[in-house]
Amino acid sequence: MIMVSDHWPDLELRHLQSFAAVAETGSFHEAADRLEYTQSAVSQHVAALESIVGVRLLERSRGRRTVEVTEAGRLLLRHADAVLARLSAARADLRAYASGEAGVLRVGTYQSVGTHILPAVVGRFSAAWPGVDVQLMEGSSDSGMQSYVESGALDLTFGVLPLPEGPFEGVELLRDPYMLVVPASSPLASLRENPPAREFADESLIGFRSCRSLDAVEAQLRRDGCEPRFVFRSDDNGTVQAMVGAGLGSALVPLLAVDTSSSVVRAIRTDLPPRRIALMWHRDRYRSPAMQAFIDMAREVGAHVQHVLAPDLAPEPALDLASETVPERPAAAGGSRAAQPRSTAPLSTGTL
Repeated sequence: MIMVSDHWPDLELRHLQSFAAVAETGSFHEAADRLEYTQSAVSQHVAALESIVGVRLLERSRGRRTVEVTEAGRLLLRHADAVLARLSAARADLRAYASGEAGVLRVGTYQSVGTHILPAVVGRFSAAWPGVDVQLMEGSSDSGMQSYVESGALDLTFGVLPLPEGPFEGVELLRDPYMLVVPASSPLASLRENPPAREFADESLIGFRSCRSLDAVEAQLRRDGCEPRFVFRSDDNGTVQAMVGAGLGSALVPLLAVDTSSSVVRAIRTDLPPRRIALMWHRDRYRSPAMQAFIDMAREVGAHVQHVLAPDLAPEPALDLASETVPERPAAAGGSRAAQPRSTAPLSTGTL
């Protein structure tokens, strides 16, 4: 019978940090290096935690260099990870608050957003908020970026709707239609816009490896009675299109991921569910004026790109996922008000 300890008030943050580090690395030595503790200190923290909770959390075997997490340890680890993530987010939140109008805004992005949306947003933002340094974290897709927002490592990230589970809010920026990209020499190149799925259902398909919106597309094809046959997947836009150009298949990709200037492929718009691009943030974190300005500029740029890209798909205002209200920041010490950003120039109405 497992006896649950009543010494939980004695639990300290460093106990959870050491336990989580050992569980992740599988080694007391590596955990100590990561946390910049001595190995004996890490061992003491874990032993103290086991004493407090009243169960064994790690299995230690003589002669083995690694340790194993017990079933009870895995149960506690889920809670420990959440606690540590919230504390990390709180630290980032207070750092952002203390920095005022200067400081750093950390933004997650990925390929097609980085090409077509991000440059315009960052350009406008840097002109209006010259004291704020925008630091980017880039990924091949949006997968995994939300975890950095949850832990406080990122303030904002571009991503694909629907919002993942977790403490997130966001605003939909635009809807990116899915295209059937075929070799220019293929008989499919003569297809009209929005072809029925049956007209390309037997094709060898090329697509992204990790894209949540493509999952919705595949589900729609199956509902239409077609089983998609993907022969190649990559998260690199250029690789996907090059494979099509080489005649290895046809690609199902969003329009923003297509180089429409290429003469060796043709992109045909489909009526498959579009990719819904959004900007996301931690719903419980303080949104500084600079952060809110970045969100507003991203919405403006997204609306412009939508108008050029596919105006018929523009999302309704009611589909916005974030409140327009921003937590009011208290006046600075001495009663001074925060400096206001410089006005921004209107968006260009040129092409993408």
